[in-house]
Amino acid sequence: MPTQRKLGRPTDQRKAMLKGLVTSLIQHGRIETTEKRALEVKNIAEKLISLAVKECDNFSASKNVTVSAPVLDSKGRKVLKTVTSKNGNKYEVVERETKTVLKTVDAPSRLAARRQVMNWVYRVKDQDGNTVNLTNKLFDEIAPKYKDRKGGYTRIYKLGARRGDGAEVVVLELV
Repeated sequence: MPTQRKLGRPTDQRKAMLKGLVTSLIQHGRIETTEKRALEVKNIAEKLISLAVKECDNFSASKNVTVSAPVLDSKGRKVLKTVTSKNGNKYEVVERETKTVLKTVDAPSRLAARRQVMNWVYRVKDQDGNTVNLTNKLFDEIAPKYKDRKGGYTRIYKLGARRGDGAEVVVLELV
């Protein structure tokens, strides 16, 4: 007996579809899909969330990291300075400053868990066009919320049959 449903698709299409559904579930907190797809996505999402909950506070240490950042003026714009090249050409570059910042570093097991999660989610953008890191969202927002729970991070509501083909439609959401 297979461990996953085939869902009537070749392997590459099935994995792409499931990745898209898992990504939408983590990004929006709920999705509307057919019952069989929802059951598969539920299995994957439960495993990813339990992995994130297990590694939620697993940091190895903090270390000082040197970060280069642009200098901003009072209106939040980057400050430019004029530089002359070896050839005598003048051009403008962004003025930068280096800072030392204290950052927490992931333990090896947390890093491995983050990589497993990245395997199941796509890169997405919000309405403003900014890239949203769903792995960070899962580890920093969703996992601490479920820290005291022992499974059952998702729920399924049945909505009824779809009009076109009669497939059972459900809502899968994070509890």
